[in-house]
Amino acid sequence: MISIDLALKYTPLPISVQRKEVEDAQTLYNQIVNAMKSGTSQLIELTCEKQTEKKVAVMSDQISAVILSQKDGGAAAGRVPGFFSMVESEQ
Repeated sequence: MISIDLALKYTPLPISVQRKEVEDAQTLYNQIVNAMKSGTSQLIELTCEKQTEKKVAVMSDQISAVILSQKDGGAAAGRVPGFFSMVESEQ
């Protein structure tokens, strides 16, 4: 599964949708980036291929970042690829 995560302005949690194929994920990523680059606000409607009942609509001018990442069985649950946390463990 390929995950497309959207970081929204003034919202601490990202919006995520998944695609089964890399080409589909790349196409969606490009559509979102192009909408962000355009000078006008556009409504972007997204669906998820992993959870087919999941639908979300967001205005393009509210997106501050889009992240395309591979989700596989080797990745730890709850950890976003490309980011890490520096937390000291108590002993």
